[in-house]
Amino acid sequence: MAEKRDYYEVLGVGRQATEDEIKKAYRQLAKKYHPDLNPDDKEAEARFKEAGEAYEVLSNAEKRRKYDQFGFAGVDPGYGGAGGAAGFGFDDIGDIFESFFGGGFGGFGGSTRTRNPNAPIKGADVSVTVPLSFMEAIKGCTKTITIKRLEVCSDCGGTGAKKGSAVETCPDCGGTGQVTVQRRTPFGVMQSTGACTRCGGKGKIIKEPCQKCGGKGRVRVTKKLEVNIPAGIDDGQTFLVRGQGDHGINNGPSGDVAVTVTVRPDPLFERDGFNIWCEVPITFTQAVLGDEITVPTVDGKVSYTIPDGTQSGTVFRLRNKGVGYINGSGRGDQYVKVTIEVPKNLSGKQKELLREFDSLSSDKNFEKRKGFFEKLRDMFE
Repeated sequence: MAEKRDYYEVLGVGRQATEDEIKKAYRQLAKKYHPDLNPDDKEAEARFKEAGEAYEVLSNAEKRRKYDQFGFAGVDPGYGGAGGAAGFGFDDIGDIFESFFGGGFGGFGGSTRTRNPNAPIKGADVSVTVPLSFMEAIKGCTKTITIKRLEVCSDCGGTGAKKGSAVETCPDCGGTGQVTVQRRTPFGVMQSTGACTRCGGKGKIIKEPCQKCGGKGRVRVTKKLEVNIPAGIDDGQTFLVRGQGDHGINNGPSGDVAVTVTVRPDPLFERDGFNIWCEVPITFTQAVLGDEITVPTVDGKVSYTIPDGTQSGTVFRLRNKGVGYINGSGRGDQYVKVTIEVPKNLSGKQKELLREFDSLSSDKNFEKRKGFFEKLRDMFE
């Protein structure tokens, strides 16, 4: 360029621009005109250097003040050499490089960790959902599940090559699956490591792929497995069946099968953690006189004696009648809530007897009723 342009004009910002606005403008220009993105483009290279020089001055508070006061005469045009990189902090350079390439430049002391394409890789896990009844979840059971998983191809043994054909080492990467590329930039010689394009990072070249797996070495198959559902499992919980997921690569271990259960509601029981709740209706007479009632549990029916004067909503506890702890000893409790059912469609004789009973009753037989009317009287008096 025959004549320098105003630095603010170069970056496309006003003279009142903030540091963040200047930095943002430079990043956009640097990315647009970077030589790696514009190979053999002299104009782009010149624009890149011009933007670097402008940023070097305007990003420095003292140099910017001198430039604003004296123009180009206030700053040294030769400062920073090739495009003004000397004014950068390492954070600025790292941010800009990462926006270009995602990091990994060995030329700045970084190291790029490469993966051995022949190293064993564990297979992926497979997920499946199994519906259960309430009792199946409480007691445990055996279920047959159907999964789809990747298995080593039986035709090629996992090599991906057709039977009788050879797998060749990639000549470009020497079997490592990685290649190093060096680039000369205004910041110096930089190098980056990436997957070999010739072999796709596999380190090997298959000239005659296996027809069954298409050269992938694994095929997806449908498999039936018999799994043991642990007793006490709850709705939404997951357990693993080890080693039954996708087969590994390069003799790597197989993944697992993650089995998630969904439990259907039960008409009698409701689960609360390792405890179980159920509601038992009783008659008015049973509540008044007490009685031996039959209570359902997950282990079968049991007898329980309720005392006379039992109120509706009273809860009784049956110890160790709940859910067994998974992979442990002991179990929760069962809570029984009794509700008094008011009879309907009474005969004339039944109604007569109830009225006689009511006439013979006193306040001492109904403590809550007595207390209620005493509070009501106090409120209005």
